[in-house]
Amino acid sequence: MAGNKTVPTGVSVEAFLASVEPEKRRRDAFQLLKFMNAATGLDPQMWGPGIVGYGRYRYRYASGREGEMCLAGFSPRKSSLTVYIMPGFKPYSAELSRLGQHKHSVSCLYLTSLDKIDQEVLGSIVRDSVERMKAKYADWSPA
Repeated sequence: MAGNKTVPTGVSVEAFLASVEPEKRRRDAFQLLKFMNAATGLDPQMWGPGIVGYGRYRYRYASGREGEMCLAGFSPRKSSLTVYIMPGFKPYSAELSRLGQHKHSVSCLYLTSLDKIDQEVLGSIVRDSVERMKAKYADWSPA
């Protein structure tokens, strides 16, 4: 069975974000870094080549596949800023209705610009999602 490609690396978060293009996406990424640092209360680290992650937990599926992943994270992708909300969005339907311009999948929140959302609402979602992950995975780790 192949290993998980999204693992912590020793790459500098700041160096990665400094390489993000275009400039507007880079500015938003640095703003999101400060925002996520405060919302999670955890130190960021790179997961794989493009995810800034916070904390970690160990999962095991019924199939036997297991691995580690960050409790929360984000990635400044070309098409959008992607925020990873690991417990998914079912508990956040009221918040999503107040968030502003966004799209989402099961655990990914896609934002075209931080200027187009209510950052207080995003902070509430991020803080709650991290607490849910900590409660679900008692052996979570801050790094």
